[in-house]
Amino acid sequence: QVRLVESGGGLVQAGGSLRLSCTSSGRTFSNYPMAWFRQAPGKVRELVATIIWVDRTTTADSVKGRFIISRDNDKNMLYLQMNSLKPEDTAVYYCAASRRRQVPAGDDYDWWGQGTQVTVSS
Repeated sequence: QVRLVESGGGLVQAGGSLRLSCTSSGRTFSNYPMAWFRQAPGKVRELVATIIWVDRTTTADSVKGRFIISRDNDKNMLYLQMNSLKPEDTAVYYCAASRRRQVPAGDDYDWWGQGTQVTVSS
C-alpha cells in the first residue's frame, strides 16, 4: 500500500522560512513525477511545484524565487523549502506522486498525502 506523509508545517511570521517534507512508503518514486500542491480555505487547489528525475523542476509564478522543490531518492523523500513566506502562502500543503514517466497535467496524480497546515502571520 502506497502512503505519502507530509510534515514540517506550522505557524511562522511573514518573511520566515519552513521546510516541508514528504516521506513515501510502499513504492519507490525515484525519478517519477512528484509535486506539491496547496489549498487555502475557500480556494481551489493550486499546483506549487513539480519535480521529475532529480533536477527537472517547475514552480508556480506565485512562489518562483521563494520556494524550492527537491528530492532525496536514497531516502525516498520529497522536500519543499519555503522562504520569504507571505500571509497569502497560508494553506494546507499536499505532496503527490505519479506512476507515469511524465509530469501529469494539472492534479492528475495517483497518490496524495493527508496534508500539512502552513500558517503565515502578518
